[in-house]
Amino acid sequence: MQIITTLEALQQERKQLAKEHKSVGYVATMGFLHEGHQALMKRSKAENDITVLSIFVNPLQFGEGEDFETYPRDAERDQLIAEQEGVDIVFMPEAAAMYPDDRTIKLQVTDRVDVLCGKSRPGHFDGVVTVLSKLFHLIQPDHAYFGLKDAQQVAVVQALVHDLNFPLEVVPVPTVREADGLAKSSRNVYLSEQERQAAPAIYRALQQAKQSIQGGEKDASRIVSAVKEFINSETNGRIDYVEILSYPALQPVRKIEARIIIAAAVYFDKARLIDNLVLEADGSIMDRF
Repeated sequence: MQIITTLEALQQERKQLAKEHKSVGYVATMGFLHEGHQALMKRSKAENDITVLSIFVNPLQFGEGEDFETYPRDAERDQLIAEQEGVDIVFMPEAAAMYPDDRTIKLQVTDRVDVLCGKSRPGHFDGVVTVLSKLFHLIQPDHAYFGLKDAQQVAVVQALVHDLNFPLEVVPVPTVREADGLAKSSRNVYLSEQERQAAPAIYRALQQAKQSIQGGEKDASRIVSAVKEFINSETNGRIDYVEILSYPALQPVRKIEARIIIAAAVYFDKARLIDNLVLEADGSIMDRF
């Protein structure tokens, strides 16, 4: 496994891989790897000759007052996990290398971002598409793997790839969960013992919504109200949002007649957790894009 820290070395290595006609899979992370990231690496490893993992805590996607400085980091552990998963190249650049000067070009996402997490995190997805545009250019992957835990990000990345004609396929991978249903997240370490016991209620609320749709309920507002009521009754968290939207366009929905996402975000004392289900109109889990 190679550890590459400079843009120049990565570009040189990518040129060599092109000469060898090797397919490249790519997993973008901010480190502090967990089983969710490992699922992405496994998928890439199975489908490509070479797997590239990036570890970069991107300052552009953190807003004022967010946890950039305290975001969990453990480079040595991350490298060990990557090696165990058979990753071929780990790219770990410094922020000064990724953003060396004042930028003269800025990317702005104009759709799919005024809902869900984007609504309370202005500029977040601008930072996401900026760093991914740079990384896609540097790595030139054939496939890029993203977890559906952040389904809004998947939708935005798909739009980025489409609009800017990146010659790659975005591969969404199902959310990896703890035994009790809690979605794997680097921020789960921030939960107190009591919060950790309560947090799986978010997923249970979404599961009840799924069952309601399967039972014939089509009114989005009634389903949203039921999800909120369940989360409020089962946790001490503060709901940021519960929304039902079309997917991947992320437009408001009154009546469920096509593919939707039902998503929730809940603030605990030191963590904001997100979760979602992407469902077909009959309530079945989306099995393909």
